[in-house]
Amino acid sequence: MLAAMTTSTFPFSAVVGHDDLRLALLLNAVHPGVGGVLVRGEKGTAKSTAVRALAALLPALSVVPGCRFACDPAAPDPDCPDGPHVESGPAEPRAAQLVELPVGATEDRLVGSLDLERALAEGVRAYQPGLLADAHRGVLYVDEVNLLHDHLVDLLLDAAAMGRAHVERDGVSVSHAARFLLVGTMNPEEGELRPQLLDRFGLTVEVRAAREVDTRVEVVRRRLAFEADPAGFAAAWQDAEAGTAERIAAAQARLAAVVLPDAELRRIAAVCAAFDVDGMRADLVIARAAVAHAAWRGVDAVTEEDVRVAARLALPHRRRRDPFDEPGMDEQDLDDALREAAEQEPPYDDPDDDPDDDPDDDPDDDPDGGGDGGGPGGSPDPADGPLDQGTGSSDGPSEEARPGGDGRPQAAPPASAPFRARLLQVPGIGEGAPGRRSRARTESGRVVRASGAAPRRVSDVHLPATIAAAAPHQRSRGRAGAGLLLRRDDLRRAEREGREGNLVLFAVDASGSMAARTRMAAVSGAVLSLLRDAYQRRDKVGLVTFRAGGAELVLPPTSSVPAAQARLAGMRTGGRTPLADGLLRARAVLRVERLRDPRRRPLLVLLTDGRATVAARSGGDPVHDACRAAGLLAADGVATVVVDCESGPVRLGLAARVAAAAGAPSVGLAELSADAVAGVVHAARAA
Repeated sequence: MLAAMTTSTFPFSAVVGHDDLRLALLLNAVHPGVGGVLVRGEKGTAKSTAVRALAALLPALSVVPGCRFACDPAAPDPDCPDGPHVESGPAEPRAAQLVELPVGATEDRLVGSLDLERALAEGVRAYQPGLLADAHRGVLYVDEVNLLHDHLVDLLLDAAAMGRAHVERDGVSVSHAARFLLVGTMNPEEGELRPQLLDRFGLTVEVRAAREVDTRVEVVRRRLAFEADPAGFAAAWQDAEAGTAERIAAAQARLAAVVLPDAELRRIAAVCAAFDVDGMRADLVIARAAVAHAAWRGVDAVTEEDVRVAARLALPHRRRRDPFDEPGMDEQDLDDALREAAEQEPPYDDPDDDPDDDPDDDPDDDPDGGGDGGGPGGSPDPADGPLDQGTGSSDGPSEEARPGGDGRPQAAPPASAPFRARLLQVPGIGEGAPGRRSRARTESGRVVRASGAAPRRVSDVHLPATIAAAAPHQRSRGRAGAGLLLRRDDLRRAEREGREGNLVLFAVDASGSMAARTRMAAVSGAVLSLLRDAYQRRDKVGLVTFRAGGAELVLPPTSSVPAAQARLAGMRTGGRTPLADGLLRARAVLRVERLRDPRRRPLLVLLTDGRATVAARSGGDPVHDACRAAGLLAADGVATVVVDCESGPVRLGLAARVAAAAGAPSVGLAELSADAVAGVVHAARAA
């Protein structure tokens, strides 16, 4: 029986292509312990359509009447806040729920909190369930999970892994069951999840729009048919949907009886070791997914086929060692690892056969002589560095460029080794775009003061200030000596301060005076280090370069820091220095972005030696025009940091003049390293 067959839901069976996506969703439907699915893909690839369609296929549930936590009457949660429930008591049918977690959700909306209205009106400590309770025994769908606050993702994944939600907040201590199929979708162009959070998703799938004409035609044909007659389209696919739903229910029933042989368990361990994944989560996920796949196929024991399918879906996102590593896996590498795992025999097959009894035993059969099962020697290693060590151009490697060269573009040299970048901040206090860079007013963080603004939730109440506001009025309220009587106008709001993410716009001087091979390598390494820092601090980034005749927006502001790194690797150098044009282009970019995302304050990082050679207007002084453009940025309130890239025994100090005009600090390349700055501070304190 289908949980919810509505004409507004596109049928799961009618989704064209995306075999891996559909299989990953089905495996989690069969065995929620797999840990969910992260769906990565470009926009318009039916990610949301497939997730919503799956929810309609899940078997209908029996729930305890009136239970807000959807307890199963056959096995009610003994700790249910609405309990205790009588086992095998009355039941009512309910469709499996599809609960959507919006990007702007708060922590109390996710896990629940004290019911503020009842607490004030009735004086009772009542718990208001959150979305985790609503999703129990259903599907929890997070669109754009990469844009969700990290602490919410942590809470979400903890609940998914444990099958329970623990709430300790606002004087409430509650634990309830929270077992659900977790699905997160994301567009990598809008930013990546941190590797630590990526690992918490059981399976991952990369989806792209088909490039075959026939497939694209069929997608459009089915979608248009559905929009023209949803009921008729759903009826045409009803038999296929019913068959899939029955197969899910049968696989769920068979799951407990599926056997995972030791040979396949060893194969799983060997493959995980071969791919050098961290921790043991990958082994567990592959084991559960392989069992689910065997149940889906209708067999009673896991085979190599099941292990291969599970590993192909569970390993790609766990191979990343660097924020700029592309997720993915070569299937040939997986086949090689599986083959070598099959060649590794167990120490001995017969537990009653002591290998020491036979003095002529082949030494290769000795469990101490066969190695540690760590995987094939030819297993793929992470890339040595995130930046392409080639030139990225058919022009071949650039020769040592001279200041004021002939203007011919040269490929940027490989970046120097990245380092831990120092913290660059925007002065003042922002509005709290999610991140970890500059000070901001946030909904989570340390309490810094109380205000008279009305609290929006229980955790917003500043208790000492609220009591202080109510205390003088107790006698007039008739409560002197008889406890504290609060009214709504007594409530004071706790103002919190945390960290925000910023828009970090890099303006990079790629002219001939900067293109000396060692200097440009150092500049590229510095930008790469700052990009890493921006990734960790959840910033948006953009990249403007200027050289030859003008400035170019190489990368519009984006949350995809790896995209910025890729553009940096392909940067061209050489020609004259239109510094004023570069600053004016940066100003125009920031002006547009301020209208688009007003909560995210900008930080302009200018990397130049200041040797402007092209004026903004005919007959003008290039350096004067650059300083004037910097002054316009200061008038706009743009926080700027000038990285002085000038080197050598003779220094003109022109970058410092530009920094002064922008009201910005000027730092050298070496000062961008957090380790170098810490060393200077340590030496100063020691002196």
